Amino acid sequence: MWLYNIGICIYVRCIALAARWYPKARLWCEGRRGLFERMAAAVSAGDRIVWIHSASLGEFEQGRPVIERIREQHPEYKILLTFFSPSGYEIRKNYEGADYVFYLPADMPSQVRRFLDIVRPEIAIFVKYEYWLNMLAELRRRNIRTYIISAIFRRNSVFFRFYGGLWRRALRSFETIFVQNPESAELLAGIGFGNVKVAGDTRFDRVAKIAGQARRIDLIDRFCGQNRVFIAGSTWAPDEELLLHLINDNPSVKFIVAPHEMNEERIAHLCAGVKGGAIRYTKCTPLTSFGSKQMLVLDTVGVLASAYGYASWAYIGGGFGVGIHNTLEAAAFGLPIAFGPNYGKFREARELVALEAAASVSDYEGLSRWFAPLRDNEEYLRKVSRKAREYTVRNQGATDIIVENIFQK
Repeated sequence: MWLYNIGICIYVRCIALAARWYPKARLWCEGRRGLFERMAAAVSAGDRIVWIHSASLGEFEQGRPVIERIREQHPEYKILLTFFSPSGYEIRKNYEGADYVFYLPADMPSQVRRFLDIVRPEIAIFVKYEYWLNMLAELRRRNIRTYIISAIFRRNSVFFRFYGGLWRRALRSFETIFVQNPESAELLAGIGFGNVKVAGDTRFDRVAKIAGQARRIDLIDRFCGQNRVFIAGSTWAPDEELLLHLINDNPSVKFIVAPHEMNEERIAHLCAGVKGGAIRYTKCTPLTSFGSKQMLVLDTVGVLASAYGYASWAYIGGGFGVGIHNTLEAAAFGLPIAFGPNYGKFREARELVALEAAASVSDYEGLSRWFAPLRDNEEYLRKVSRKAREYTVRNQGATDIIVENIFQK
């Protein structure tokens, strides 16, 4: 354990050093400055706290259905939400579904004890992962009911290695381990854990709610008109090169493209490459006339989820890098989905491919071959769309299982 603690100290010092040059590291440090004083001033002695921890924004979205269900069904509790990463905290620090939102302190014994002395949670819930060894050990020592939700385990992870003793011990802190699939439960049973429940993935509940609450956006209404629409979400440069070919080869289709990062050079290159004309969302006004412009770039946040509702087909970016982004939002709208080759670690992507509701492409020829029959055959399009939508409906319900099990105690 001493090696782990030394590693945490080195990590914190490296972040502090990197803060001189990197904005994200600077936010990480600044957000933790005076953290305990701010916590102590906010949290009241009589508060009954449910503490929910998300590593970053993606895990927050995964935990959000549980947060909202607790808020709705158990108003006797105050909800404390913590983040490890600035990319989660900075976007959701004003989230109204929680009473308190803070950064998680570094996992050093003294900071862990001080954190728990201030917030005194009755229940602690970790979303998907983040196995901080000192925090979990202290929660166990204080007999605080602790859970992990939407967890997923793979055979090659540290828990199943000969040197993973510390990590296996950390799992003993959880009263129940709520996993996404039977494979995870089987792996845990193999190392002696029976306190496991296959609940599924709360993201399915989240995307169902997003789809149900999708709003009409006047600007997008006017851009789309009566045209069929292809949407591309969270794209990177390699994705956009393929999409440019697709856009220029399909002048009768309108395209909405949402880059993963608002890189000005890339957006300018993308817009310049569209023969049918392009316009950026942030440059539009209620008086903008779109004419025959073929592409709308969503260079903003908070719009993509509703924009899926306008489309007939979708492409999800990231598959030519470390891995694809969220496919479930598009699938919840019943959109056939294409993405790049790096999707293997995403269970939902593998399952959508197996159902033929999604396809992996490695080049433009593959993308064009996937798109052409979906564009030209309405019956085939309806069939694939139905498969995508039914997949997301079939996998809903994890939130019910988790909340009922935690609060029946």
